[in-house]
Amino acid sequence: MKRSLGTRGVLVPAVAGLVVAGLVVAVAGCGPAAPDGATGGAASSAGSSAPNSPVAVVPAPPADRPFGTGCATAVPGAGPGSFAGMAHDPVVLAASHDPALLSFVVAVQTANLSDSFDSLQGITVLAPVETAVRAVPRGTWHRLLADPARMTQLLTHHVIQGRLAPDQLAGTWTTLNNDTVTITGNGAVFTVGAGQTLEGTRPAAVICGNVQTANATVYLIDQVLKPGS
Repeated sequence: MKRSLGTRGVLVPAVAGLVVAGLVVAVAGCGPAAPDGATGGAASSAGSSAPNSPVAVVPAPPADRPFGTGCATAVPGAGPGSFAGMAHDPVVLAASHDPALLSFVVAVQTANLSDSFDSLQGITVLAPVETAVRAVPRGTWHRLLADPARMTQLLTHHVIQGRLAPDQLAGTWTTLNNDTVTITGNGAVFTVGAGQTLEGTRPAAVICGNVQTANATVYLIDQVLKPGS
């Protein structure tokens, strides 16, 4: 189901509009209280041979700070490219301080989108990290860099209007490219299906999410997404 931003934003041509996404909060199943004060629920059903088997719970990440298994390696611990440093700069300038986003920034600059992205207010950016770009065949990536119009379509496909917190991220959203991206998951685990990536063989995963810049919330992903999904 395609969803729109409503009163939070309006799509506009090329590099001016985006739509925001909403996320499904992780919900744990209820059951008998676990022993010794444990917080996990317990599975129970008639005829079950293991009535006290624990139920897996996907914890929601803190709403006020970044999360993800890749944060430690994808974001510097100190300096302008750190979480604290990036919070003071608009998104492209902030990303330029992070080595993990170098190819993403070069692509944005090549397509002459730096000023446009940095001037937009309240956006969400799905930013491919270096390993994501390396997964794209070199010839394909070089052809995109040589074609600003196609690169603009690709990059604007990675941007949604509105700052999406982790508990808002899952859903189908209209992008700045005026197509859609579908994000699935809950808690601290989110993916975009393999069919929506340039590589096309595995889902794109959020490896570090809820990174704040002066004008955007950034989710670092390990695949480059494909426009026109």
